[in-house]
Order: sequence, then structure tokens, then C-alpha cells
Amino acid sequence: MKRNATAVWTGSLKEGAGKISTESKTLDNAQYSFKTRFEDGVGTNPEELIAAAHSGCFTMQLSAFVGEAGHEIESITTKCDIDFQDGSVVGSHLTVHAKIKGITDTDFQELVTKAEKNCPISKLLNTKITSTATLA
Repeated sequence: MKRNATAVWTGSLKEGAGKISTESKTLDNAQYSFKTRFEDGVGTNPEELIAAAHSGCFTMQLSAFVGEAGHEIESITTKCDIDFQDGSVVGSHLTVHAKIKGITDTDFQELVTKAEKNCPISKLLNTKITSTATLA
């Protein structure tokens, strides 16, 4: 399986702008620019897209591990904060809130750690990955 996205940029770094599109068309010429990355412009940025990919991938991986452990998932919500400093992604923190029937907090934390280390996007990122997880 291969997936793709395309970015097109015109102009200089600070005055120019780009558009990002995905194969699925979920993003279709989504605007990004210096302002959306470093200030408060309207549009997306690479770090926000990494956060979306990491939160989605991790949540799917966690649901697989929870299901394999025989528990019923009511919901799992994951927020990903990407830490971008001095031109580098230096961390990714996952905040997880879950409602899962019949699981202990100890077992849940073990599965969160396992998913944190094993989701494909975690494996792709060459950065520190941390998480905070709570059961409801």
C-alpha cells in the first residue's frame, strides 16, 4: 500500500504560500504559509498535519491492542501536541482519554505504552514521544 500527498509552493518563504492536497482529496488545495506555520494565519502547517497523523495512527493502534486484550471500547480520544523548536520537531505528546469496559488502569497504561511504541507513525518519527492517558 502506498499513499501520497502533494505540496505546491509559490513565492518566497515569508511572502509566498503553498497548497497541500492528498490522494483522498480530504485535503484539496489546503492553504499553508509562513504565517500558518509560525504566526496565526488561516490554513494548515506541516506540524499540524504530523499531529493529525500521529493521533489518528496511535488511536487505531491502541484500539487494536485493546480489542486483542478482549475489552470493549466505548471511545478513545487522542490529542497530539507536536513540539517544534529551532526548526526541528523535538517531541510528540499524546493525551488520551478513553472509555473501555472491564479494563484496569494498569492494563490500560501498558497498552497505551505498547501503542505509543508500535504505531507506524511513532516508528516513523525520530523524536521523543510521550503520553498521558486517563480512563473515564
